[in-house]
Formats: sequence, C-alpha cells, structure tokens
Amino acid sequence: MKLKLDITPDLVAAMAAEVKAGEKAVTAAMREAGTGLKTAWRGQITGVGLGRRLANSIRSQTYPKAGESLNAAALVWSKAPVIVGAHDTGPLIRSKDGFWLAIPLPAAGKSLRGGRITPGEWERRRGLRLRFVYRRTGPSLLVAEGRLNTKGQAVVSRSKTGRGKVTAPIFLLVPQVKLPKRLDLARDADRALDSVPGLIVANWVEAKI
Repeated sequence: MKLKLDITPDLVAAMAAEVKAGEKAVTAAMREAGTGLKTAWRGQITGVGLGRRLANSIRSQTYPKAGESLNAAALVWSKAPVIVGAHDTGPLIRSKDGFWLAIPLPAAGKSLRGGRITPGEWERRRGLRLRFVYRRTGPSLLVAEGRLNTKGQAVVSRSKTGRGKVTAPIFLLVPQVKLPKRLDLARDADRALDSVPGLIVANWVEAKI
C-alpha cells in the first residue's frame, strides 16, 4: 500500500486562517481578563472605602499594544503601589528613625502637600510650638497651647486675656502601627487567571463563525 499526502492550497489557507483565529482569540481573551481584573480591583478599593482616586490608580494594558498574537499577555498594576500594597498586606509600620510615629488628630488639619501633616510642617504653618506629654497608660501626645477655630483646628490665640485658650492634642505618638488587611488582590487575580482558558475558547469559536 502506498500513501501519498498532498498539501493543497486550500489546506494551507485553512491552517493560516486557524492561526489567525487563534491570535484573535488569545488577544481578545487577555484583554477581557485584564479589563475584568482591573474592574474587580477597583471595586474592592471603593468597596472598603478607600476612595475613587485610589481605585483609579489601577490600570491595565494588553500586549502587544497593536496587532494580535498567540503570545498575548495582560498587565494590571497600580500607579500607587505602596498604598495599595499596604492595604493588601496589612504591614506593621515603624518609625524610620526608631522613635515615634506621629498620628495627626483632627486639630492638626491637613498637609498642604497631600497626605498626613508632620509635626514639623504643623509648627511652621501654625506658628505654635508642640509640647510632648507622656502618658503611661496610653499613647503619648504632642499638644499645643492655642484656640480651636471653626474647623476644630488649633491656631494661635490672639486674646490678651487668655479667653478661649486651650491645650489641644495635635498628634498621637505611637511606636508602631499595624494596618488592617483591607484588600485581597490575589483572590481576584486567581479568578482572572482561571477564566482565561474559557475566554480563549469562547473567542476562538466566535472568530470562526
């Protein structure tokens, strides 16, 4: 018995079409998985009350950026990885210099640079000196002598009689802080990964129809 295999132009064209369908399917699947993971992470962040701004730091990109490939991939990341990572892992935070962490209280107000105000910035802005108060049974304090304005923030008292003058707690001093774990990014990442085979099959079938 003699067997002979002839590769006809139609078969070559069919194989090329199948490869093209595969490229489209894999690229589309990775794009959907990446976008889905981005949406899931953003939903987690807003769901625990961390705000829309931090949620919008989550971005996604499919590679190649142009065209289609059987080796397509998706990357999902945050433009604020330190903040997002801290809420994902719940780290123990200590002072860099080995002393105290200063946690601003409502009377401290907010930093002009964004984020938490520091004792040094507070003194420069308010024109008041902070005084250390040690407490045996709780966090120590940094306090200031002044008055509270309508926003509840400590400011310089202009009263000559001392009317309205208070000793206001400005910062809590603690040796370390344990952030609670508020996010579970790995959970959504695993779900996105598990969805990829089904997405490829679905998009491959669709590409051939």
